[in-house]
Amino acid sequence: MFDDRSPIYQQIADKIKKDILYGDLSAGDQVMSTNQYASFYRINPATAAKAFQQLTDEGYLYKRRGIGMFVSDDAQAQLRQQRREHFFADVVAPMVAEAKAIGITLDEIIHHLTNKDGTPGESRD
Repeated sequence: MFDDRSPIYQQIADKIKKDILYGDLSAGDQVMSTNQYASFYRINPATAAKAFQQLTDEGYLYKRRGIGMFVSDDAQAQLRQQRREHFFADVVAPMVAEAKAIGITLDEIIHHLTNKDGTPGESRD
């Protein structure tokens, strides 16, 4: 599960965020404890705790004292909004800039994206 590209705690946090975003974890669901996570993935409990603390600080998880950690009610909506913002900034904006630089119109892009057979369409200009 873990790679060398980023810290393990960040990879844990990212996986839990992905699970929330894709609906594998829903609002109110309990997540594994830090000790369960540490045991299951054979990592230091402090590493798992750091991931859970980050997710709590970001508002995706909340703690019920003596019971465990749970997915926040608005976690999925928050993650979707955040991912939408990143999508437009990191994917769409550079694509549009590249398209303009090479002379592709917005109409051509829209036509290409909406063409049912998946092949590039002709411009409607």
